[in-house]
Amino acid sequence: MTVVALLSVAPVIEDSMASEVAKAVDALEGYDVRYETNPMGTVIEAETTDELFAAAQAAHDAVDADRVSTVLKIDDKRTRDATASEKVEAVETQLGRPARNTED
Repeated sequence: MTVVALLSVAPVIEDSMASEVAKAVDALEGYDVRYETNPMGTVIEAETTDELFAAAQAAHDAVDADRVSTVLKIDDKRTRDATASEKVEAVETQLGRPARNTED
């Protein structure tokens, strides 16, 4: 997979956004993408930008609100394949440890 993106889709509301964000994440199931949701958004991997944009559009459209905020950040490596996990592994190799604080 060569296209990695960070997608954040949320309704602009006062109450909890969880149910609407869940709809956005669920919409990704209809596309040929891999994804992992974290507290700040969802990392998506796709073979092409066409598939990535289609999945992001579906996630955006899935949110039922008067106002929806969507942010999409794309890393399109065109000359070689690099997965999201490989990017994290490269940082961890440089750190010599996991790229997270496991202390409570």
